[in-house]
Amino acid sequence: MEKDSKILVLGATGLVGSAYLRLLQKEGFTNILTPTRNQVDLTSKYLVDSYFGTHQPHYVVMCAGKVGGILANNTYPSEFLFENAIMLLNVINACHKFSVKKSMVLGSSCIYPKHCPQPIKEEYLLTGSLEPTNEPYALAKIIAIKLAQAYAYQYGTNIISVMPCNVYGVGDNYHPYNGHIIASMISRFEQAKADSDDSVVVWGTGTPLREFIFADDLADAMHFLMCNYDESMHINVGTGEEISVKDLAFKIKELTNFVGYLDFVSQMPDGTPRKLLDSTRLNSLGWKHKTTLDEGLKIMYSHYLPF
Repeated sequence: MEKDSKILVLGATGLVGSAYLRLLQKEGFTNILTPTRNQVDLTSKYLVDSYFGTHQPHYVVMCAGKVGGILANNTYPSEFLFENAIMLLNVINACHKFSVKKSMVLGSSCIYPKHCPQPIKEEYLLTGSLEPTNEPYALAKIIAIKLAQAYAYQYGTNIISVMPCNVYGVGDNYHPYNGHIIASMISRFEQAKADSDDSVVVWGTGTPLREFIFADDLADAMHFLMCNYDESMHINVGTGEEISVKDLAFKIKELTNFVGYLDFVSQMPDGTPRKLLDSTRLNSLGWKHKTTLDEGLKIMYSHYLPF
């Protein structure tokens, strides 16, 4: 990727997109396109094709999507499936149609079966049933992987698919219920402090294990892959480190200086019991994460703004 290459970053205001944009700017890239939702509606094939036809990007990084935690996925399954699928299909099709040199679509570790051997290798995709609480979102991402692979097989189109573990960091959505787990927890702890509550509710038993990657580390991995990876096989991006939801909650309690107690509601869904990615494929290429969970949480909390 040349410094003056025309790079289209879709979803540049989101958690991952904004981190990738910061990286490109820091590295001296000077021709970056970052259209907002108002400028191009990715659910419209006509508008996507019109934008690609007008701007003719050399590289495309697709970070846009409808995202959220367990509650959001459970509440809006149709939107999570339809909107994510249609956006990804439109963008992937446009990348092929307008001869983009190389593009990347961002997925999620939720694409893998609920009861998957650990750590999870890329080859385990479609070897079992998905976790019901985020099945619609996962299906949209799986469709995107398969379409990208189909274009690569049939036409030689260079589209890579990146599957990160749970992402957190600066610029996340701090909605107390619809956001990702870390941002939502921080928001709920802060609200409890403001309301002088003596407890904070945590969904589930606290036993599930999760792997987290700082958004700026993910952006670094994405850029590394844009420069060094051209295979159609999707590739995992993780840290190889995991933590229980319970331990995470206590870590965030300490971070936010909340003095009350935690109320684990076991009647609420836990989600997948464990999701630890096998990132051997990526690590063997020479990339490894830099930011520990404690370091990332401190940075994230220092930028916290109430929802």
